[in-house]
Amino acid sequence: MTWVLYSTDGCHLCEDARALILANPNIHELKEQDIIEDESLVEQYRYSIPVLCHEPSQQRINWPFDASQLEQFIESCTC
Repeated sequence: MTWVLYSTDGCHLCEDARALILANPNIHELKEQDIIEDESLVEQYRYSIPVLCHEPSQQRINWPFDASQLEQFIESCTC
C-alpha cells in the first residue's frame, strides 16, 4: 500500500504532517510529492497542503489532523 504526501519545501505545516505520518507504525511506504514540480498539482493543492493520499483508493486527508484522526483515516483506507 502506498501513501503520498503532497507538500512543498519550506512548509512548516508539511514538516509537522510528515513527522506525524512517519511516527505511525501503519505507514510503511511514504512517497513525497513536491507540488511545485507540477503545475496541475499547484492548482489542485495550493491552499490545502499538506495532503496525505492513499494511492490505491485515492482517499485524502487534509491538514490539520492529529494522530487519532490519522489512525482513523488509515483504517478507513485499508478496510
